[in-house]
Amino acid sequence: MFLHLGENVVVPLKDVIGIFDMETSTYSSDTLQFLRMAEEDGFVERITNEKPKSFIVAEVDKKSKIFLSPISSSTLGKRTETLYDEI
Repeated sequence: MFLHLGENVVVPLKDVIGIFDMETSTYSSDTLQFLRMAEEDGFVERITNEKPKSFIVAEVDKKSKIFLSPISSSTLGKRTETLYDEI
């Protein structure tokens, strides 16, 4: 099963490590530093130019990748529940 993250980006659900709300997660300076360092190291993929509502940590080709998504974490979470219900 695949999780649609926005635009034309999908990842295998089994590769998703975590889905995080951008607004509440970035209250922490540690999270901001983590995202900044990941972007500097080339691990961040911005799905669209819209303001991101969530970020998704996944393992792609045995490497960690962070996707900045215009879709809210609650919507993405609901999509994962729906996918698991279908299995």
